[in-house]
Amino acid sequence: MSNSLFRRKDVNQAIKETENRDEAHSLAKVLGVRDLTLLGIAAIIGAGIFSTIGLASFNGGPAVSLLFVFVAIACVFTALSYAQFASMVPVSGSAYTYAYVSFGEMLAWIIGWALILEYAVSNMVVAISWSSYFTSMLEGFGIHFPTWLAVDYTTAKEAFESVQTGSTEINDGTKRLAQAFQDAPSFGFLKVIFNLPAGMITVLITSLCYIGIKESRNASNFLVGLKLLVILLVIVAGVFYVKPANWSPFAPNGVQGVLSGVAAVFFAFIGFDSISTTAEEAKNPQRDLPRAMLLCLLICTILYVLISLVLTGMVNYKELNVADPLAYVFTNVGFDFVAGIISVSAVVAITSALLAYQIGQPRIWMTMSRDGLLGKKFGEIHPKFKTPGFATIITGILVAVPSLFFKMSFFVDLTSVGTFFAFILVCAGVLYLDTKGMSKDAKFKIPYINAKYLCGILMIGALYFTYSQGDVMQHLEEKPLLFVFWTVWAGLSVMSFKYNFSLLPIFGILTNLYLMTELGWTNWRMFIIWMSIGLVIYFSYGYSHSKLAKK
Repeated sequence: MSNSLFRRKDVNQAIKETENRDEAHSLAKVLGVRDLTLLGIAAIIGAGIFSTIGLASFNGGPAVSLLFVFVAIACVFTALSYAQFASMVPVSGSAYTYAYVSFGEMLAWIIGWALILEYAVSNMVVAISWSSYFTSMLEGFGIHFPTWLAVDYTTAKEAFESVQTGSTEINDGTKRLAQAFQDAPSFGFLKVIFNLPAGMITVLITSLCYIGIKESRNASNFLVGLKLLVILLVIVAGVFYVKPANWSPFAPNGVQGVLSGVAAVFFAFIGFDSISTTAEEAKNPQRDLPRAMLLCLLICTILYVLISLVLTGMVNYKELNVADPLAYVFTNVGFDFVAGIISVSAVVAITSALLAYQIGQPRIWMTMSRDGLLGKKFGEIHPKFKTPGFATIITGILVAVPSLFFKMSFFVDLTSVGTFFAFILVCAGVLYLDTKGMSKDAKFKIPYINAKYLCGILMIGALYFTYSQGDVMQHLEEKPLLFVFWTVWAGLSVMSFKYNFSLLPIFGILTNLYLMTELGWTNWRMFIIWMSIGLVIYFSYGYSHSKLAKK
């Protein structure tokens, strides 16, 4: 039983199956390195650059620009591991496939199930964000979209109850939502309130993904090009309003202030992994996937750094704790025209992110279906459009329906743990395959730095730096998961001494594991519930229907 739970897919067999698949069951190979890079940028630069960057700048001051560089370097450790795997196993499925060839079926299922949650929930959040930006953009043009058609029932009801009870925390937004609750038509005893734009944009994007990867590619390239033009316009126009005095002090709240935004900034970079889901649609995946992953990270880092410097140079960092910092700074200097363009570009940015994730999700289901872990229907390829048709439709339904009726805060806690867990296993998979000598044929290899002594030395230095001035037990009581972090680091130090591990994948594991310790209990609780559901499905269906089980 235990051996069969960890049965591994053979790397060469996985590649051979993909190459020998007949045309009726194959995806169209149309993506070049430019398309893949733009797809990665589409996934990374979404709503974050229009909102997250403001709060991070408010807490860290101008020095937040260095935080983007630090976090980008931390992401590169994981991206390098993805790139090596992509050059070894040019098969759809992303981290799910990489875990299958490294650690076996059980962990592959867990990662695949976690990715289903990550992609679906991310798109629900993105769809709801899109609705908010879209209605705000319409307001800017003098078009009033009915509020009861652009909000979820719970949010409107809570606002109405706050106004009724005379809460002290009532603002104009709360009053508007309360009024929407009153104005909404009734069906029996229920108010008819739902987020129509969120549902509609999901249906439109899903339709685009269904009719072909070529059409999706063209739309993505256009949207990303438009988005990059606007960001460059913001940078160039903003430079003329920069006052160097605003950059002093550079780090007003010290290192702690800068690092307080590390988790939010890290999530501003997540998305490069979505490129690997399109491996079978790449013209030359073993060459182009690694290049695209690293290129999109480099481009996004440069843009993030420049934007943060312009923002903190145009106004004092204390003014940036606002929902739309980019529009705010240009309104502040009387450049309302650019502020208007930014509101439109926010909608474009979020649309391209939605498209990138909606492309990735069905391809993970398709790969799991091919392996026998999900029903055959999920693996069907549309004969005309050459896309995983059934999986794409189900993905659209699973994203559109919840985004119509649920509030965003419900979804935010669902996505984080699975993402970090997938990243950790991909980095660990590289170490495993390198140790077993199974990655010698990889077209792209992570630069090797021997961690034999370095891993342990760095751990001792990190422990001293962290606890030389503080109470160790009190720190661990406040964040009990740090005990796991230090234990894993100690284990990696011992194994590095024994097996001469490469240092960069180790950095990837530790970076993601540390960020997991920053997550609250709510994130973990929802992840455990989701995993429990997944394991029930695996043992009731996937375990016995697996192709490896039949062999």
